Amino acid sequence: MVYKQWCSEWLNCYVKPQVKERTYAKYCQLANSHILPELGDYHLDELSTNVLQHFVNKMQNIGYASTTIHGFISLIKLSLVKAVELNIVDKEYSNYLSRPKTKIKRVECFSLQEQRKIEDYVVDYGNPKSFGVLLTLYTGIRIGELLALKWVDCDMKRGIIKVSKSCHDSWNENGYLKIIDTPKTLNSVRVIPMPKQLVPYLKMMRRNAKNEFVVPGRSRYGAEVRTYQRYFENLLAELKINHKGFHSLRHTFATRALECGMDVKTLSEILGHANPTVTLNRYAHSMFDHKTSMMNRVGKLLRDKGQG
Repeated sequence: MVYKQWCSEWLNCYVKPQVKERTYAKYCQLANSHILPELGDYHLDELSTNVLQHFVNKMQNIGYASTTIHGFISLIKLSLVKAVELNIVDKEYSNYLSRPKTKIKRVECFSLQEQRKIEDYVVDYGNPKSFGVLLTLYTGIRIGELLALKWVDCDMKRGIIKVSKSCHDSWNENGYLKIIDTPKTLNSVRVIPMPKQLVPYLKMMRRNAKNEFVVPGRSRYGAEVRTYQRYFENLLAELKINHKGFHSLRHTFATRALECGMDVKTLSEILGHANPTVTLNRYAHSMFDHKTSMMNRVGKLLRDKGQG
């Protein structure tokens, strides 16, 4: 059996029934656009370490990011491990590959001055749609979680929001669909305490709400993900702030939280990370500034002692 035949069977019989629609579509896109054009005509028992390594090296030479290449390898491995389990092939060789080193990308966040400009706009001149920007700045919620958030998920008395859903854009033969589903991981299901200063704004938005979604859109299903991203891009342009993606609001929240002295475990739980190590790796640069500040605070003891 050639690999493209097996990969198609594996995707449809073993992947599609077990994963979310979005994950299945991503796997198909990776396989059909990148992997099968290179490896699809090989018989399964021809996919040696050497063949797979040449594929990995070619993807590196083309210029794909290391995380993308790791995604290719993971998909290939999953498909071949299943083939071994079903005795379709004797062995798979992905464990012996030399993989590109994953580089931790420095996160982009807004400066404190830029953050103030955004907040002033939302508070003074904003509309119901722009409130989602402020909510993200002070909770670190992801855009898919934000646009799936309903008023029933907001407990004003307790000052918390319950994150139990996420959404993404999709299309079928009838046009656009907003898919609302459970978050990607169990850790993403969480309760976030809101800063008490945010609650009055939330109450005001609730009084003027036209439908059940916190961030309104053109339809009763609330705002669309790509449309809201473009809205944020236009907002930054109007404020003459250099372009950064919507996800930078989440990074800004995390950075400010560390600067204020929030411990990493608490921040990790608020962000919905799998564990504090993920948070540490992602925001190491922010933590270094905090560490420097803490060390200087300790250093004051030495100065005070000398003066005495």
